[in-house]
Amino acid sequence: MKNVAESLSNPFGFDPGCDPFVPGYGDANAHFHVVGDHPGVHGGVDSGIPFTESESGERLQRALVDAGLLDAAGTPPEVDKTYLSYLHMCGADGTPSQASYDDLEPLFDSEFRAITAHVILPVGERATRHVFSVATARSSDDVDMDDLHATEVMGSGWLVYPIKEPMMWTDEDETALVDALVALQETDYRREADLGRFGPTGESYLVR
Repeated sequence: MKNVAESLSNPFGFDPGCDPFVPGYGDANAHFHVVGDHPGVHGGVDSGIPFTESESGERLQRALVDAGLLDAAGTPPEVDKTYLSYLHMCGADGTPSQASYDDLEPLFDSEFRAITAHVILPVGERATRHVFSVATARSSDDVDMDDLHATEVMGSGWLVYPIKEPMMWTDEDETALVDALVALQETDYRREADLGRFGPTGESYLVR
């Protein structure tokens, strides 16, 4: 099933009931879903677009352009088969409370499953812990971002590529991420099986 969306920004029309908020942005049928923490960390309070208006977000965008996941960096970026969103989309003074993360978790999880990207790229420790908890069999307590950065973790229907906080990257970290994502796209990262051959019409029916 394909999502039909009129807008790249907030294609599902989510309203978290806060002001300001930074909704998801990108291809509603994305192959790659980049998951950040919250606007105070990765930017976008004024633009309303994730990973903008911050040094961290702009550095990540440049790496994604080099890796072929974005056509161009900017506000907004030019997306191609990529979706950008936050675990906690509401703007906040400082770090949001755990209760606030809990309140917004169902909204994020609805968006996460609506996109159903093939590859999930959580940025930072908190996003990685959450993605591990909902998309893999791996313990969310087992998170060492230095070890996990730009490595493949098998999920339950997804591939997960954790990304260390961009402001903590060395040049080697940035190169490792770009190289890993370029190499990934040269493989069958979708890992779909065509079950259509078992049906009466023979039409393709792809599942993961």
